[in-house]
Amino acid sequence: MYLFDVQGYDPDRIRAVVAGAMREMGLKPRGRTLVKPNCVAAHPVYFAHAYTRPEGLDGVIAAVRDVGGDAIDELVLGERSGITIPTRMAFHHAGYPAVARKHGIPCRYFEDDRSVEVALKSDGRLRDSIFVPESIADADFLVNCPKFKTHPWTRVTMALKNFIGIQDDAHRLIDHDYMLEEKVADLQEVIRQDLIVIDAVVAGMGRMLTPSPLPLNLIMVGKNPVATDAAGCMILGIDPSEVRHLRFCAERGIGSLSPEGIEFRGDVSLDEARRRAGDVENAMVRVDKFFEGSSITAISGPPPDPSHSDYCWGGCPGAMEEAIDVILQPDARTRCRRMRVVYGDVRGMDLGEQPGETVVFLGDCTRYEGKLFGKRVEIGSTYIPRAEKDPRKAKAKDVFVRMASVYWTMAMTLLRRRRHLVIRGCPVSVAEHVLLLASFGGLKNPYFDYRVVFPFVWNWIRTKARRLMGLITGRSRPRLLDGK
Repeated sequence: MYLFDVQGYDPDRIRAVVAGAMREMGLKPRGRTLVKPNCVAAHPVYFAHAYTRPEGLDGVIAAVRDVGGDAIDELVLGERSGITIPTRMAFHHAGYPAVARKHGIPCRYFEDDRSVEVALKSDGRLRDSIFVPESIADADFLVNCPKFKTHPWTRVTMALKNFIGIQDDAHRLIDHDYMLEEKVADLQEVIRQDLIVIDAVVAGMGRMLTPSPLPLNLIMVGKNPVATDAAGCMILGIDPSEVRHLRFCAERGIGSLSPEGIEFRGDVSLDEARRRAGDVENAMVRVDKFFEGSSITAISGPPPDPSHSDYCWGGCPGAMEEAIDVILQPDARTRCRRMRVVYGDVRGMDLGEQPGETVVFLGDCTRYEGKLFGKRVEIGSTYIPRAEKDPRKAKAKDVFVRMASVYWTMAMTLLRRRRHLVIRGCPVSVAEHVLLLASFGGLKNPYFDYRVVFPFVWNWIRTKARRLMGLITGRSRPRLLDGK
């Protein structure tokens, strides 16, 4: 595990330290080599610290070329963005196409890829197989370039959590609930991470999409994802065994969490890295606490399996927290019309609704029986047990379909003069929460913001056209284990 001092984003310095570490570790890129950044969302203003910086990728790609040489048959830069943002648009805002052109390599947008079913074998797995893009399944050498961030659902997101970004929209939300960290562990079976370079020059703290900056001036280099993430936790003063997906991966034999099992090299000591980090607050805050003092009151009951967890950290509640920060309105928490959002099983609970509020029940597992504004209301669960969900039948819900669904729900609620509504999903995505806040909360819809609407629609059209061509040619047909 290497810790290198990098003052600012200096591609030449990053190139030198990464190439040197690769040679010391005996790593040589070969065959189909894929570089995977963290680009869940990217924009120099709105999501400034959420993504792997292009200068870092510039240095890493150069180092990979330096060390791999003729052993590399193909070198590509690939990722899938989140919250329904077309990856082409996110790449543009991140500055990745310019880096790709500089090095003469293609950008691979995973939503364009054929999905490939990969068998899982580890004890404790959620499913027997999982779907990933063909570019990932067929890679011979994977370079994982995550952003160093704390995370509101999983405590940290580094090398292991970055693998959520290899799935398309249809499969990413499957098991993206209170079992999210088990899913992160499952994804590690898909392909070995050969080289890990973590962008910790300016780390992201707090939120997933809109984190605040924490300058660490570090580049972390390693080859074992559990060890690199454990080292990141140590820098933050977090016990790695308290991070569930790290513990699950260690239990599956992917790597060790023990400090004694991690040898630190480079020109920055662990103590110095800790000094740079200082005191970092825990990013995991329950939704009811998160919205205290705002126009939104959040109530959360347990998910379908309360014996496993009393709170759905990876699902709907956290999506609401991210959504309020995605709204391009600094006073969104107080400008929002008063609403009460409800998650999980709250049967028998007094929701405490107030005059003038809208009560919104979110998620398939949400259940309520009782009086609401003086009338008897029953909200039943539509949750489908995990074992009955078939990833082979997963379909992505287009952002404009989601938008139409939310606005239709709003129209029907107004026509029927109801004071409550139900929005289903498992989970209800960040994008759908954003649309809820824009429609019922009276906030600005960021999808219609003049600064993003035209590039969003243009890149949406390009992506849809590419998918249509894949359907016509048969190129988009999934590769299944049994060939059917």
